[in-house]
Amino acid sequence: MSKAPLLSVKNLSVDFKTPERLFHAVKNVSFDVHEGQTMALVGESGSGKSVTAMSIMQLLPYPLARHPEGSSIQFNGEELVGKKDGFMRHIRGSQIGMIFQEPMTALNPLHSIERQIGETLRLHQRMSESKARERVKELLDMVQLPMMKERLKAYPHELSGGQRQRVMIAMALANNPELLIADEPTTALDVTVQAEILELLEELQRDLKMAMIMITHDLSIVEKFADDVCIMQSGEIVESGNAKNVFKNPAHAYSKKLLGSMPKGLAKTPQAGASCIMRGTDIKVHFPKAKNFWGQTTDWVKAVDGINVEIKAGHTVGVVGESGSGKSTLGFALLRLINGQGKIDYNGIDISALGRKAMTPLRSNLQVVFQDPFSALSPRMSIADIIGEGLKVHNPELDAAGRDARVIDVLNQVHLDPQTRHRYPHEFSGGQRQRVAIARAMVLRPDFVVLDEPTSALDVSVQVEIIDLLRELQEKHNLAYLFISHDLRVVRAMAHDMIVMKNGKVVESGKAEDIFNNPKEAYTKTLLEAALNLKAKKVA
Repeated sequence: MSKAPLLSVKNLSVDFKTPERLFHAVKNVSFDVHEGQTMALVGESGSGKSVTAMSIMQLLPYPLARHPEGSSIQFNGEELVGKKDGFMRHIRGSQIGMIFQEPMTALNPLHSIERQIGETLRLHQRMSESKARERVKELLDMVQLPMMKERLKAYPHELSGGQRQRVMIAMALANNPELLIADEPTTALDVTVQAEILELLEELQRDLKMAMIMITHDLSIVEKFADDVCIMQSGEIVESGNAKNVFKNPAHAYSKKLLGSMPKGLAKTPQAGASCIMRGTDIKVHFPKAKNFWGQTTDWVKAVDGINVEIKAGHTVGVVGESGSGKSTLGFALLRLINGQGKIDYNGIDISALGRKAMTPLRSNLQVVFQDPFSALSPRMSIADIIGEGLKVHNPELDAAGRDARVIDVLNQVHLDPQTRHRYPHEFSGGQRQRVAIARAMVLRPDFVVLDEPTSALDVSVQVEIIDLLRELQEKHNLAYLFISHDLRVVRAMAHDMIVMKNGKVVESGKAEDIFNNPKEAYTKTLLEAALNLKAKKVA
């Protein structure tokens, strides 16, 4: 392109001053973004993607953060590094917009959506309240939220995840910026909503001739939507160029590793004639929704509504669906962690009506691995204490040395150094913490494990490692898994059978590969298109 770039980043470095040392977060990063172009910044957590984006907006915690001499960020020919806050306030929101990763934390919980979208209009364009309201309604139409025009006084907690993200986009686009920075804009969303948001951004970019920087660790997004890509590792750009060319023929070893980290393959064929470990028949979990004057329930939320499921030894049943479909509720009901109706058979024992005391001896055989390992592990306990805690309850005959031996053994099984067992969760990476959470479940030698979104909070390369580990443990111990996820690529790599849920009911079920190859229901087709092709239209 002969035309000068809209944004030109040259030799950008970012240092953070800590009590111990000077940390070099970004090192000599250079790239250009042209009008109407989408440039993707790709890399794993800690690679410097978001710090680079925050530098463009000059939103880092200065003076704790600093840009060494030689760092340059030029926007429309104007140098931004070192500019005073007053100048940057004019640029932010007016000429450069930003969509943050988690809309629930980025939106003010105390302000209505009208006030939050309208604020940037009043600040930058000095609009009157009536004109700002009309522009807010136009923006809600633009981001495909026409129904919200009647709910301008709604607060963020009253909206769904997809609606909150669309409100964030409306705020970012309010003043028709020339550059939009989208920092992981779809990470917290269901696959169908992801597809809608990405297609919306593509459409808006085309209509407004806007440049965009897409920050993500999801390579399928980059492959479909980006013109150019910069791959970051440890604060440096290790490879850059046309996205299609980089995907087709990566040159750097890290690029090859990252591009080879997409969940691949199919679940290994389990042994024939396996025994049934867990069977749920007509499982129902209903929560009170409304009560009358006398306190009697008049309406119910049917979170799980009459579901049958069977999981055999060595088999994985994948449960997929959007948020609120009842996936996790089904798993917790089978474990008897929440009350429900229906019959639950574990190894031929009817556990449906067992009380807490009668269930306790069975708990060691029925385990769960949660979605977010950081919140699932106590920050005040060492890894040895976290993993060994269940042994104190279920194996009281073991002395301290015996418990320690079991902890060491299970850490070896999940490929963690046993010497690290006296450290604390904050000293580990996300992938290592998830291995600890898996070790905590496996140390009790269960035969049925509910895996509740165990890879959703992890980078793609770490996801692949955890999938391989779960397959390995299943094969070694003949485990039965209920694998809950909205990431169908991960489910395809793990599941033998599959259940597709919507609004508490089963939409479709059967062999996983049959459903992937030949889905029968429209809702299933929408999920598969959104997850595997990033192309979907809403199904009612």
